[in-house]
Amino acid sequence: MKYYIIAGERSGDLHGSNLIKAILQKDANAQIRAWGGDMMQDAGATLVKHYKDIAFMGFAEVIKNLPTILGLLSFCKKDIQAYQPDVVILIDYAGFNMRVAKFVKSIGIKTFYYISPKVWAWNQSRALNIKKFVDRMFVIFPFEKDFFKKYDYDVDYVGNPLFDAIADFQPKANFRKEARVGQKPIIALLPGSRQQEVAKILPLMVAQAYNFPDYQFVIAGVSNLPKELYARWQSIFPIKVVYDDAYNLLSVADAALVTSGTATLETALLNVPQVVCYKTSGISFAIAKMVIKVPYISLVNLVAQKKIVPELIQSDLNNITVQEELKKILTPEGRQAQLEGYAEVRALLGDKGASAKAGSLMVDYLLK
Repeated sequence: MKYYIIAGERSGDLHGSNLIKAILQKDANAQIRAWGGDMMQDAGATLVKHYKDIAFMGFAEVIKNLPTILGLLSFCKKDIQAYQPDVVILIDYAGFNMRVAKFVKSIGIKTFYYISPKVWAWNQSRALNIKKFVDRMFVIFPFEKDFFKKYDYDVDYVGNPLFDAIADFQPKANFRKEARVGQKPIIALLPGSRQQEVAKILPLMVAQAYNFPDYQFVIAGVSNLPKELYARWQSIFPIKVVYDDAYNLLSVADAALVTSGTATLETALLNVPQVVCYKTSGISFAIAKMVIKVPYISLVNLVAQKKIVPELIQSDLNNITVQEELKKILTPEGRQAQLEGYAEVRALLGDKGASAKAGSLMVDYLLK
């Protein structure tokens, strides 16, 4: 069968790659065309567009880049029509993918969605559009199944794919030597994978290097962003950069400053105490405040439905607040409190195998 998969971010590339492996195990003759990244390509997909060319963050940034996004959407529709897949599989990336879903439904091609748009967070009525345009939804948080049930929409809960990625991860015994970070205790900085968020949040993270001289600060950089984003700070602060190896960096870190997103849950599952940071443009934040319907922004707290990790958002994200929260989690008591919370989150999410379950179910649904 022919599959067309669309992932618009780095995390989607990771989960898409594991999904592709699972599909190929169940359907050895599968032909897969995709929007994603290097991991999806390595897993067996023919890459159409790289996510680094289509990732835009925040309401204001999307509006600013609207002509580019509309051009990409037009190209995507034509490419799907030309390819004529048996199914289009959408991974997260709601603003773009829901428009694709509506189009695909109109031309009679099946649509599967893996990793639901966060409709439970804002504009919950969008669940009705998902029900209308998506044939099968595969969700990764247990509370999402109950949420969609309110709209009389049955979805498949497959577990969280981060367990797959972390279960496959084997820390490098000589990582410190390879990364040239020495034996000094480490505070990891995970500023995100989008240029806009790195530019806004990283300066506040690296500034902590002066406040904690007993620790070395190491940035988890991503190679698809300009190196200048990170290098500019190295002439000011005593920090180092490790590219495309966040898991190994976290495996040796005592604590982390993490931009809100998938990385918060990854950090929790790797048992590293963290402070969650988030800052966007003033316009984007003002809009978000009006529409967001959930009490937390980090996945850790959302899954637990209570505060486990501190969240510093917009004006609350400043040198003083970051310093205070980082001090807390570096104490034995603060560390232990987060680790106990992480254990609760892990129990709620289940075990590994989400990608295999999702891929197997997708093939089964197509064969019916």
